[in-house]
Amino acid sequence: MRTDINASEAERWAAAVSGVALTVIGLRRRSMLGAVLAATGGALLVRAAVATDIARQRSTRRALAGSGGITVDQSVTIARAHDELYRFWRDFENLPDFMEYLVGVRVLDARRSHWVARAPAGRTVEWDAEIINDEPDELIAWRTLEGSDVISAGSVHFKPTSKGETIVRVRMQYEPPAGKIGAAIAWMFGTEPSQSIREDLRRFKALMEAGEIPTTAGEPRGRQSILNYD
Repeated sequence: MRTDINASEAERWAAAVSGVALTVIGLRRRSMLGAVLAATGGALLVRAAVATDIARQRSTRRALAGSGGITVDQSVTIARAHDELYRFWRDFENLPDFMEYLVGVRVLDARRSHWVARAPAGRTVEWDAEIINDEPDELIAWRTLEGSDVISAGSVHFKPTSKGETIVRVRMQYEPPAGKIGAAIAWMFGTEPSQSIREDLRRFKALMEAGEIPTTAGEPRGRQSILNYD
C-alpha cells in the first residue's frame, strides 16, 4: 500500500480491514505461521494509519497554499512571564475568556480539541483541531482536521524579553469555506482578519496583566471559571 496522498480512502480502508483480519487470525493460531500473519496485519494497520495522517495533513496544506489561504500575523507585548502565558493559553478552555467570537473549546485528548464559534442569526460554526508542535513555554502550533467548518493552521509563540516581559505572536492561515458558512466566518473575523486577532491579543494582555478585560459597557469582564455552549 502506498503511504502518500495518492493512496485513496478506499485503499486505506482496505489495508486497515485486512490488517485487523490478519492480526486476529494470527493471534488465534498460536504458531509460527500465526506470528507471521499477526506481524503482517500489524504492519498493514500502521501503514494505513500513516497514510491517513499524511493525506489529512496535505489536504490542509493544499487548501492553504498560495492564494488559497489568508495569512494573519499579529503580536503583543505582555508584562508577564512567558511560562505563565504559555500555561494559560495551552489550556484551550481558557481561550473564550478573551477571544470574543468563541463560544467554547472542549479538550478531547492530549492533542485534539473541539471548537465552537458564534455566527450571525444565532448560528455557530464548529471545527476540530489538533496540536502538531508543542514546545513548553515557547510554542504551540495547530491545524484543523478533516470535516471541520473551518480550514486553518497556525502557531502562537511566547518570546521572553530582557525586561521580564513576553512577546506573544500569533501567525495563522485560514480558508473561509463557501456559502453561508463562508459569510459567517467573514463576519466572525470582520472585514480585516488581522484586526480581530489584534483585538483578541489586546484583551489577552488586559486579562493577564490586570485580571480583567474592560468592556464598552464600562464594566470589566473577569476570568470565567465555567464555560459552556449555552
